[in-house]
Amino acid sequence: MGNPKGFLKIKREPEKHRPAGERVKDFAPVCLPRPAGESRDQAARCMDCGTPFCHWGCPIGNYIPEWNDLMYGGSWERAFELLDAANNLPEVTGRICPAICEFACVLGINDEPVTIRENELAIIEEAFKKGLVKPRPPQKRSGKKVAVIGSGPAGLACADQLNRAGHQVVVFEKDDKIGGLMRYGIPDFKLPKNILDRRIDIWKKEGVEFKTGVEVGTGYEVRGLIKEFDAVVFAGGSRVPRDLKVPGRELPGVHFALEYLVQSNRRVAGEEIPADQLIDAKGKKVVVIGGGDTGADCVGTANRQGAASVLQIEILAKPGECRPPEQPWPKYPFIFKTATSHEEGGERRWSILTKEFKSQNLKVKSIVCAKVDPKCKEIPGTEFEIEADLVLLALGFDPKGKVMTDENYMTSTKGIFAAGDMRRGQSLIVWAIAEGRKAAENVGRYLDGMV
Repeated sequence: MGNPKGFLKIKREPEKHRPAGERVKDFAPVCLPRPAGESRDQAARCMDCGTPFCHWGCPIGNYIPEWNDLMYGGSWERAFELLDAANNLPEVTGRICPAICEFACVLGINDEPVTIRENELAIIEEAFKKGLVKPRPPQKRSGKKVAVIGSGPAGLACADQLNRAGHQVVVFEKDDKIGGLMRYGIPDFKLPKNILDRRIDIWKKEGVEFKTGVEVGTGYEVRGLIKEFDAVVFAGGSRVPRDLKVPGRELPGVHFALEYLVQSNRRVAGEEIPADQLIDAKGKKVVVIGGGDTGADCVGTANRQGAASVLQIEILAKPGECRPPEQPWPKYPFIFKTATSHEEGGERRWSILTKEFKSQNLKVKSIVCAKVDPKCKEIPGTEFEIEADLVLLALGFDPKGKVMTDENYMTSTKGIFAAGDMRRGQSLIVWAIAEGRKAAENVGRYLDGMV
């Protein structure tokens, strides 16, 4: 522990952002890079706890106290080595992870927790700056071939781990570029896509093969996979959104959030969208239904497209500012949070039930709503209407259709495994990475048994 009194002398300094009035005009990153000196100061706040609950809170078991100490001491290379040992995509989690670990930080019991996520980002970006992140192809190949279906965080983490172990890995992706929902579901102002490309280029040089535009099961028969590869890992993401089956749902102008975000990301990347398929918020009264992170991404995107107004509504009650009694430390609490997108404009309302979409000139024009009680039951006599030219449904994803596996992540078919959303259901990116790593470990054991 480099500074045993660091947490007493130094206060938490969260990440800094570009001014809202400036950043809302573009899709460039919201967050500003943190100077190395500030990062070292923040790392000094880590108490090197005897029992570091941040480990317990992190699905991938990041070596948090260890790399904080090394970072404080200026040992960036060693800090990177420990970070790299546990996390395949720290440049992604360092930008968009909700930092479950910080809510489990011991310092957070009676003070502000350590800026673990920002410290993680500082280490990986310093490592790239210093040329520490470079291709390291395995020195020996096993002769075994593995197919990974899906290039989201679970699939990429799995592919990276298996390639490091010396297996030949081919990643199949049905979209035209690698990255899954990291590329097409998360706006550039949160995750610039050059960050993904930078890492993918390294994996290519290490020997991972990527095949895009291939939809396994349609364009490539599963039987062919089984014959060609020694093992197959299905790691598709959650792509089936939860619908809102109320009158008027079919009206033009009512869209799934993911449909809107995917198209926006493609537009930012320079792709042309046919006019009759364009979903644009410019000059429109936008209503986002759903109060989660996806809804917040829609708010930020709509503001950048020049929406006339943006309203986000949620059926649940407004969360409290403090931990609820049933979610004590070190659990991840359901509390009120303000995303950077909310700082940029718009309104939020809670305890609102959506009952019907009304039209004018064959397009959505308003939403019939009502207030609900704490049990989400409609309160009689509270019905009202909200004007809306564009409605975005951000209600999460359909939990059905998960692939059943045993404790070794293997399906009922020998040699076929599943990981990530496809096995666990919709979850956080850090959980997807953990799933991919665990699946790779089990695939490795399976392949070893084939020798």
